[in-house]
Amino acid sequence: MNADVPLLVIVDAANVVGSVPDGWWRDRRGAAERLRDRLAADGVPGHAGPVEIVLVVEGAARGVASVPGVLVESAAGSGDDHMVELVARAAGRSCLVVTADRELRRRVTELGADVAGPRTVRP
Repeated sequence: MNADVPLLVIVDAANVVGSVPDGWWRDRRGAAERLRDRLAADGVPGHAGPVEIVLVVEGAARGVASVPGVLVESAAGSGDDHMVELVARAAGRSCLVVTADRELRRRVTELGADVAGPRTVRP
């Protein structure tokens, strides 16, 4: 792995937002925007080095805009498939996928990514 390349952090927005029953289901887009803004402000706790954050949204959250520090990608279909594709494209690069989805965790670790749960980026 190239030490000069920032850690790629791919965040499963639906899974992270859905990990706390705070009424997110009433405004999925707003919940994704709040997560995006928290990531832009706080980064990834526990990772002092440079990171590149990609927030993957799907469904009602599609169309959330990127902000400085967080690239938002709207999955055309399955968010999980999109995240697997991002990991595959990042071959040879340090990559962390934030999700609690067991099947997604299995798929991305087979490609060499590390995984962490939603608490990694939630207060």
